[in-house]
Amino acid sequence: MTKLRLAIVGAGPAGIYAADILLKAERKFDVSIDLFDHLPAPYGLVRYGVAPDHPRIKGIINALRDVLDRGDIRIFGNVRFGIDVTLADLKKHYNAVIFATGAIKDADLDVPGIDAEGSYGAADFVSWYDGHPDFPREWPLDAASVAVLGNGNVALDVARVLAKHADDLLSTEIPANVYEGLKASPVTDVHVFGRRGPAQVKFTPLELRELGELRDVDMVVYDEDFDYDEASKAAIASNKQVMVIDRVLQSWRQRPSVNNVGGEASRRLHLHFWARPVEIKKDADGRVAAIVTERTRPNNSGGVEGTGELREIAIGQVYRAVGYFGSPLPDVPFDKRHGVIPNHEGQVVEKGSNERVPGVYATGWIKRGPVGLIGHTKSDAMETIRHLINDQASWWTPEDPSDEAIISLLAERQVAWTDLDGWHRLDQHEVALGAPHERERVKVVDRDEMVRVSRGE
Repeated sequence: MTKLRLAIVGAGPAGIYAADILLKAERKFDVSIDLFDHLPAPYGLVRYGVAPDHPRIKGIINALRDVLDRGDIRIFGNVRFGIDVTLADLKKHYNAVIFATGAIKDADLDVPGIDAEGSYGAADFVSWYDGHPDFPREWPLDAASVAVLGNGNVALDVARVLAKHADDLLSTEIPANVYEGLKASPVTDVHVFGRRGPAQVKFTPLELRELGELRDVDMVVYDEDFDYDEASKAAIASNKQVMVIDRVLQSWRQRPSVNNVGGEASRRLHLHFWARPVEIKKDADGRVAAIVTERTRPNNSGGVEGTGELREIAIGQVYRAVGYFGSPLPDVPFDKRHGVIPNHEGQVVEKGSNERVPGVYATGWIKRGPVGLIGHTKSDAMETIRHLINDQASWWTPEDPSDEAIISLLAERQVAWTDLDGWHRLDQHEVALGAPHERERVKVVDRDEMVRVSRGE
């Protein structure tokens, strides 16, 4: 019987789902899967891209853990693709590779002044508050008034973490340095700007509801944003999710804090709709000083158009949450415009010629772009795995497909890789750090410490 030796690069949900689906799929060959990740710990964006006060979404980790703990997938953490292991190496030891590397960079936003000091990508801020080992430990939270650009879940996560009192995060796995940084923040007002109206937002009702439950934070919405056009009314009437979002927003209009009148909280979170950023103004030192937005309105084709009415709000920082963007990988085709590996239903193709690249596949955000929720990654992986199974004739023919070959290679290159037992050690260590404080865990942030704990050194 033929055996498929498969490498998967990326140990987040996309990579783990792909491995699980392949192992459960109907096929006429045996399978052996090695999962590689540049981080010492698995789970990708679920561990490093979801706000720490989201226990429901964090619960996805439990399902992913069940897959890994079956013991039929090997993990090699702290292994950098293109440095520790190359595509040529994978061809020597595997029949195929699936890239599931996600998208962790911020998409660019072409607005004058976006390069000002105090202007940040939301993804970098998320990586900081989630304790990503490759990001600085400190974050300059030094502004009383802050702008967040975007109307998706990431924008709301960032706004919520900025507005929330640090002590209310102590029950989560928030790292100590993040707690101290947020505790010292002087923020009083967080402004969230979206180009379109309340009926066209991209966030989910759950995310929106959570904003209204923040302690000592007033929700501020503006009556002028709720003069709905016919398309918005139709969306509210026909889509249950839009209907719930509208219901939540309408309830906030009844609160005394609406339009900045009568609120008693020490912090305010403002939602501005129909507001397109047109400029970030700088002070004499090149720092963020204000945001200028143009009032928009619906056009006749489902989008928006500018009205020419400009508004300015003084701010000290701005976070753009307008989407994530994929990163190129050495020796792998890449579409610079869309930030993805070019592919046909997960089969990687050459950019330009669209010729198939035998043995190379993609899944998750690096395949389709950063759209959809974590659950969408499953159907994505099913499509890729279906092609992988059917493409048996074009698999690579490795020189040494033995299970020991990759271990010998990493040892020879003195790579301090981590495995599943190592993740269990790190997991137990973090839980033990949290126990004295009645916390679920305290996340280890330093990469070297993560590796030492994982390897039992």
